[in-house]
Amino acid sequence: MASFIGSRVTEVENKPVEKPVDREKTCPLLLRVFCNSGRHHRVEEFDRGRVPPNELQIYTWMDATLKELSSLVKEVNPEARRRGTFFSFATVSPDNRRPGYHLTNIGMTCSGRKGPDDALTLSSTSFQIGDYVDIAISLPTRGGGPPPLRRDSWGRM
Repeated sequence: MASFIGSRVTEVENKPVEKPVDREKTCPLLLRVFCNSGRHHRVEEFDRGRVPPNELQIYTWMDATLKELSSLVKEVNPEARRRGTFFSFATVSPDNRRPGYHLTNIGMTCSGRKGPDDALTLSSTSFQIGDYVDIAISLPTRGGGPPPLRRDSWGRM
C-alpha cells in the first residue's frame, strides 16, 4: 500500500501594512486634480509648466481612497453624481527618462456600485507627493458596464 505525503504550503503575499494616518495630527497635502469627460488629458497638456484649465484643488492625506476622492469630485461636478458614472484615475508625474510627464492608470470607481479599486489609497498606488491626479469621468451607458474611454488621435486615453 503506497501512501503519498504532499505539502500544503501556500505562498503568502507579503504586502506592506499601511499605517493609518492620524488626520488630527498629520498635515494634509494639496492634491491637484484635473477632470475630463470621457478620457484622460493628454500628457502634453502638462508640459512646460502648463496645466489644463479645470483644476480642482483638494486638501487630503495619503490614506485617501479613490472612492473618497470620487465623492469629493461629485460635490463640485453635478453631472458626475449620476448612478453608474465611472471615474478612471491616473497619476501624472515627471518622466525620469525624458523631459515631460507620463500618465499611469491607478484605478477605477463607479458611482453607486462597489468595486475592487474603491479602497485603494494614494499611498498604495504609484502616487508621490507633487504628482497630479487626472480623472476621466464617463457617464453611464445603457449596458451598465464601464464605457470605453475615448482615445486621442494617437490611440492614447
